Amino acid sequence: PRYRFPAHIEDVKCAVRHLRANAATYNLDPDRIGALGGSAGGHLVALLGVTDADDGLEGNGGYEGYSSRVQAVVDLFGPVDAEIFCKPEVMEPVFGATDCEDPVIVAASPLTYVSPDDPPFLIVHGDADEVVPLSQSEKLRDALEAAGVPVTLVVVKHAGHGLTPAGGEPQPRLQEVAETVAEFFDRHLR
Repeated sequence: PRYRFPAHIEDVKCAVRHLRANAATYNLDPDRIGALGGSAGGHLVALLGVTDADDGLEGNGGYEGYSSRVQAVVDLFGPVDAEIFCKPEVMEPVFGATDCEDPVIVAASPLTYVSPDDPPFLIVHGDADEVVPLSQSEKLRDALEAAGVPVTLVVVKHAGHGLTPAGGEPQPRLQEVAETVAEFFDRHLR
């Protein structure tokens, strides 16, 4: 709770700027950066994908002059709105908010920033997730589709949070999900 939102996204954005600033050192193509995260990390990569410097979430961690934008996003079962953020165990410690109408809750939602210039998204979510409901990923998919952003939602049957087995063998299998993620990045970052 010492570092509340937006510290989390500011750190992620700084990391992307660091990669761009040091692309030659790391032998990276600074024009082809993708982001992948699961659960809270899924929230952060989704927010990374839909925000830009004008949204006020860049922070002051360094590497000014370098973009924090990414060219592809894989969101694995990340939360996206107040349905999750307004739980007592999350709202105050993570966001410093005391009610669901607090502007920081709106600012933390990727849904707030979706626009047609967002990068392609691959969203993966288990149909039996009891921590972050599938409806969270469906909301993000719907918002991205409405904006004309290329988006695919892969629903893994018999999978809970973290794509753990729930009531049967997850389908598609985790190996197939991994291959889908690799193919997505190959398609959008090559």
